[in-house]
Amino acid sequence: MGGEPVSSYDVRVRRDRLILWNLDHTLLDAGRVTREAYAEAFTSVTGRPMVRMAPTAGRTESEIIFETLAFNGVQTEDDHLEAFTRALETAFAVRRDKVRAHARVLPGSAEALQAAGRLPGAVQSVLTGSLEATARIKLAELGLDRHLDLAVGGYFSPVYPKGATIETSRIKAAGKHGTTIGEGATVLIADHPLDVRAAQIARARCVGVATGSASETELRAAGADVVLPTLADTAAVVSAIDRLTRHER
Repeated sequence: MGGEPVSSYDVRVRRDRLILWNLDHTLLDAGRVTREAYAEAFTSVTGRPMVRMAPTAGRTESEIIFETLAFNGVQTEDDHLEAFTRALETAFAVRRDKVRAHARVLPGSAEALQAAGRLPGAVQSVLTGSLEATARIKLAELGLDRHLDLAVGGYFSPVYPKGATIETSRIKAAGKHGTTIGEGATVLIADHPLDVRAAQIARARCVGVATGSASETELRAAGADVVLPTLADTAAVVSAIDRLTRHER
């Protein structure tokens, strides 16, 4: 599910702007299930119970994994990351029903996705530090994948930082649609200053939403082009995305 563009896409329309959405604390909250999955993966890899989990906001999976291991007194080794990511994928896969039951779509997310997808030339996908498999589960179980082309998304990479995955996503989207998408015609909607910085590194635009741990003031200070309190005002969200990307197409 979610690997292809939404059905409203018309192949005759030139796709020349890319809208990327952060997942956790921007579109959705799956914190409870994530903690459970991490605890199971931790025990699977180390044979010990997880006492403390690292902060997750704005961070990639590898940062969370290595810091969680360190917090719990485990000396990290090179093979820990691969083993932990495999265990985490498995732990999430068996909790699909819990994602549906306990995770939640944040106010305005579905409406914003649907409306932004109607903008002329729009390709919509995700930019996340999460594993692709877990990101797909979250989106599918919450019914958000229908609005997104997940095949061109940016996901956790053990090699590349978030800024680089924005560029990779832009190249994939342009190649898939046989078009050119400028750096300034790419926008990231996210909730953390680290995501704002990733957008800046990729020379993309950024809409900050104060639905996570960062305040509106912190997002402005980080350099977000537009800052909104939430995604609840659909018109404001779509207007910001349109204005930021329209003149760079």
